Amino acid sequence: MIELRNINKCFKVARRNAGFGEAVKALFKREYERIQALKDVSFTIKDGEMVGYIGPNGAGKSSTIKIMSGILTPDSGECIINGRTPWKDRIGHVREIGVVFGQRSQLWWDVPVIDSFELIKDIYKVPDKQYKSALDELVTMLDIETIVRTPARQLSLGQRMRCEIAASLLHNPKILFLDEPTIGLDAVSKIAVRNFIKTLNRERKTTVILTTHDMQDIEALTERIILIGKGQILLDGTLSELKKRNSTIKTITVEYSGEEFSLCPGASFSQRMNGHAVVLVDTKLVSVSDVIAHISAQVDILDISVSGSSAEELVVSLYKEFAI
Repeated sequence: MIELRNINKCFKVARRNAGFGEAVKALFKREYERIQALKDVSFTIKDGEMVGYIGPNGAGKSSTIKIMSGILTPDSGECIINGRTPWKDRIGHVREIGVVFGQRSQLWWDVPVIDSFELIKDIYKVPDKQYKSALDELVTMLDIETIVRTPARQLSLGQRMRCEIAASLLHNPKILFLDEPTIGLDAVSKIAVRNFIKTLNRERKTTVILTTHDMQDIEALTERIILIGKGQILLDGTLSELKKRNSTIKTITVEYSGEEFSLCPGASFSQRMNGHAVVLVDTKLVSVSDVIAHISAQVDILDISVSGSSAEELVVSLYKEFAI
């Protein structure tokens, strides 16, 4: 069980103008600005849940993950994870969590991956029998048998990320924090990582908190999403609830011949170029059939399709709604 109650965190950031004179001045007197990274952040995550924690850059996602993993101490508020306060009992806490930061590595760069695994085993004091069982399972599930004896620096990004995930799970944690785990991966590697995470959650009941900008990851892995913006929780609900909330928006994709065309009230262009247009329709204001009839009266329609809003479009609409 993860419980956050009224978590606040500020950072003091040095600021100065450009130029040599300003640099010299800053040596004697620095100007600082206080940034409110988190403001009264509260939520609860049950055991075995998979939650998407989303928001734009600078929203406070990584700061929250670092507090929950015990790396950062908040200015105020409570964070209780499995009965512990992460920053007060770090040794006991880290035995029960795994953390993967997509842009940071826990593998030693110049040694074979298996040596990094052995060192992680010693750090966490994993018994030999448990380590061998976990290693065999992870190597098979993540398909890394042929690369574990290769130095980390010689691996591709997709190979290294699969090894990073394996390293974070060798001690069989109850909670897995994933911060951009598929960043920069090709389609095949992304699918492999997603399938593994789903299997892990289903078979081990591991709680997964996923932060990412890739909405395909969110759709594939999670049902519940928590939206954070400007350090505040703006929305906490299921993906299906989010889709229902924006179900009145339909997307019409049109291939046409002829001159440019206008739209009736309630419809707007998302994209427009020669012979191709993507139109967003608010069905509370105008029906899809009326919009299509309005377009066909002006140009010859060669191909047309109608769909609901994608997850990415839904999230963008939320960003606009909350002005973040």
